[in-house]
Amino acid sequence: MPDPHRRLSDPRELNALAHPVRMAIIELLSVSGPLTATELADRLDETPANCSWHLRKLAQHGFVVEAEGGKGRQRPWQVPGLGFRWDDEHASASVEERRAAQALSEVTMGRAMDRLREAEQRMPDEPEEWRTAQAGTEMVAWLTADELKEMNEAISAVLDRHVERLTDPSKRPAGSRLCEFVAWGVPTYFPGVEPA
Repeated sequence: MPDPHRRLSDPRELNALAHPVRMAIIELLSVSGPLTATELADRLDETPANCSWHLRKLAQHGFVVEAEGGKGRQRPWQVPGLGFRWDDEHASASVEERRAAQALSEVTMGRAMDRLREAEQRMPDEPEEWRTAQAGTEMVAWLTADELKEMNEAISAVLDRHVERLTDPSKRPAGSRLCEFVAWGVPTYFPGVEPA
């Protein structure tokens, strides 16, 4: 299956997304479908004017597009694709690109950690089936570069099996909920631990 994510490398695009409000708008449109600036403002505890301004900035880079059914303040917006991929430290990237990619990574990881903290706070009130289904995993392993790449691709492949449910609500099983997975497979740098 071809990668449905838009590949980002232009520092201007990366910087346009590296803003907490803009990322919140993208995330909400991705999971909720088309919304107006006013609807976004209500859900994000922002002003309609602020959301409208950020929507226009996102539209300049093609991250959001106008949806059908509305004009002016009642104009809904949607995301044209599934998501984004970018490299934080690609060797051939310019310093500007690496800085912009790192800024975007910091925003996205910060937002994911905020959602994890909220989920942990709410977990005691969840039904037992959801309390026992959730999990967190952290581990280290000795891997070659090829093995690390293979593991990252395998994790992505498992998650990609459910990607159509994001864009097609009819594919969502009864009782399903939006769940989040955050994974990274990177070399680590423990003091005094050298490569084998």
